[in-house]
Amino acid sequence: MVKKLKSFVAVFLLVLIVFAIFAVRGNSVKDLLTQYVPFLFQKQTDKVLSYKLDVKKELKKYGLEKFTPLLLAIMYQESRGEGQDLMQASESAGLKRNQIQDKQVSIQQGVYHFYQMYHLGIKNKVDLNTIIQSYNMGPGYIEYVAANGSKHSEKLAKSYSEKQVKNHPDLYTCGGFKGNFRYPYCFGDYTYAEKVQAKFELLKKNMEKINERTISMKPEN
Repeated sequence: MVKKLKSFVAVFLLVLIVFAIFAVRGNSVKDLLTQYVPFLFQKQTDKVLSYKLDVKKELKKYGLEKFTPLLLAIMYQESRGEGQDLMQASESAGLKRNQIQDKQVSIQQGVYHFYQMYHLGIKNKVDLNTIIQSYNMGPGYIEYVAANGSKHSEKLAKSYSEKQVKNHPDLYTCGGFKGNFRYPYCFGDYTYAEKVQAKFELLKKNMEKINERTISMKPEN
């Protein structure tokens, strides 16, 4: 009995340590639970998947409907399917944050923003993770990666963020909170692509459960 209790405590502590490490990297406890204990957030997953047809319809305008699961993963990361600006697309349209107050308009703008980043990424021959990261960091990140090996990495994302912070030190401050996981890389979220990839895998598993075909994430050149 004592040995079993010790084993349980050891495993519990190990799990806590792993969660703490991920938390330091910017993954909230909710993000981690969503990824590793998905049934706890099935309602949120279902909510995001309920917009599948809307997202697919919009992507079809640009011939990019195969990226429907990826855009749903971006939606999950941005809003978990909650609120009006589902894709957090206001700023990409030159508006203030959350200024878009219509779900369909948000999907339209979010898809259009992805379309712009996708084609700029293809033109510059960067990888898909760079395109995903640029949804968060903007087109400048694509050009930066293209000039530095053409492949996204956390190191490059940090470097680009640091560059933007130096150019606008009063604008990108992490709210003045040095405890923010992004500090001192306060422009964008350098872990964005990684988080979206995790959401993509989670949603893909849920889509497969309802007999959806697996969608390739590889962009066409």
